[in-house]
Amino acid sequence: MAKKKPKLGYDHRGGVMAVSIGMRKACVYESMPATAKVLMDLLQQHWHYEKPVAYGVREAAEKIGCKRNTACKAFKILQERGFITCANESLFNSKTGSKTREWRLTWMPFDYKNPTHDWEKWQPEKINHPSQKGYYKLD
Repeated sequence: MAKKKPKLGYDHRGGVMAVSIGMRKACVYESMPATAKVLMDLLQQHWHYEKPVAYGVREAAEKIGCKRNTACKAFKILQERGFITCANESLFNSKTGSKTREWRLTWMPFDYKNPTHDWEKWQPEKINHPSQKGYYKLD
């Protein structure tokens, strides 16, 4: 008689994040700087299938432990590579209060629809320099 395997469960205290291994092994992901990869995880922590993720540069810089400029570049990289799209722009109003920018994560379902996986369309920029023929610019 075969032994029963021990039942191993997830740690449900704070929730569980599932990540596509195919996405993580893709060149589009692997060639990104570490700050953009960390930002992806931070955005996914706030993800909900019914509404976009409200997350700003200031909060990202604080959580990542980098300058605001670096966090801004991380958002730009994720947008350029198709991992996120802006769902709603930010709004600053000193009387009624501010609203942070909202993002749709293209690798996650949204509004009861399947993920669009826009990141799969990204292509690195080819370098047209004689000394670097056949190479690609990744950043």
